[in-house]
Amino acid sequence: MLKKTLTGAIVLFAMSGAALAGEQYVDETGFAISGYDAVAYFNLAQKDDGMMQPHAVPGRADITADYNGATWAFATAENRDIFLADPAKYAPKYDGHCAYGVAKGAKVPANPNLWRIVDGSLYLNITPEVAETWNSDIADYIMDANDEWSDLEPKSASDDSWMEMSDNDGTYDMAAPIK
Repeated sequence: MLKKTLTGAIVLFAMSGAALAGEQYVDETGFAISGYDAVAYFNLAQKDDGMMQPHAVPGRADITADYNGATWAFATAENRDIFLADPAKYAPKYDGHCAYGVAKGAKVPANPNLWRIVDGSLYLNITPEVAETWNSDIADYIMDANDEWSDLEPKSASDDSWMEMSDNDGTYDMAAPIK
């Protein structure tokens, strides 16, 4: 009897979590991560804390997959297949919203070129200044963001554009995905 009750509670908990899942951040491109390839981040040479990372790899509009209510673009079919095998591993934390913004209690957009992989997870930030602040104390900001996320996740995704912010001028070479 206890086993059945415990199993039922686990199923109910899992279902309630799915019902509360938040929306993936999607900007005017219509794609998650603004059309950049989520898997490609994990193959880029990450620079030391405080340094700008290499620019994200643009995906292609004809190589896509759907996950978390959004369309994701990939540079190669191989990257798409890798993503589909374990999307939670490659999707950025906090549904693609700015990690620092989440730590401060808000869903704000994220610039796909302001990224860092920490303990196997991809984190994005909104502007170079915010990324610099986040990089100054990553562990504490992640802890704060994780604490805030349970309240923020079920809220609507940001509908703001990181590309419209003048602070992001020069942080990207081209729009993605590639048509």
